[in-house]
Amino acid sequence: MNQFVRELLAGNAAHAAAFDGRFDDLQEGQTPRAVTVCCSDSRVLQDAMWDNTEPGTLFTCGNIGNRVIQETDEGTVVSGDVLYPLAHTGTETAVVVGHTGCGAVTAAYEVLINGLDEPAGIEHCLELLKPHLAPGIERLPDDLSREAEINRLVEYNVDRQIEHLRNSTDVPDSVTAVGVVYDFQDQYDGKRGEIHVINIDGETDVDALQAAHPEIESRIERLWEY
Repeated sequence: MNQFVRELLAGNAAHAAAFDGRFDDLQEGQTPRAVTVCCSDSRVLQDAMWDNTEPGTLFTCGNIGNRVIQETDEGTVVSGDVLYPLAHTGTETAVVVGHTGCGAVTAAYEVLINGLDEPAGIEHCLELLKPHLAPGIERLPDDLSREAEINRLVEYNVDRQIEHLRNSTDVPDSVTAVGVVYDFQDQYDGKRGEIHVINIDGETDVDALQAAHPEIESRIERLWEY
């Protein structure tokens, strides 16, 4: 057996010992308080970033580019894995989590700017991002570094995913959609690993967000108000 798999199983044994009693109230179903849509980047610790250790609290989805959409015969729709808790478990909060230095946003950027060949599966994922990022590239200021452009497009991508949620007739009107960026590259004010709120229900103006949500004023920050 691969040594690292053995280490993973040992870690799981410790997890099972610590969590044994935490599943008693979850045997028959779940009512998660939020669905989080995170990038599947290994640097984005999807439960740990919230300091969450309680089963049943978060319905966590992960994919490259923290996308909320999928393509079907009926067109572009909110992905079933994101929609399920909103439609069936009473979950009324959706959080889209982008992150600094996102590889999927970077790849989509490179395809749009320079062209880039990827395996078909990755290309399919990028095709879901490209049409929504292209207008953002057109809006970028001229004096930015490549890194700065990509991190602004990270915000732009989160905004587009929130827009998809808000425009979908499948998502209940009661759902609050929050867009955030997880920073481990010192792009925002704050510590590495902090989450910065950039969008609440489609509002992206920092002053307006801070005025509406003074209790989290210090956590509301954007790199780019386009």
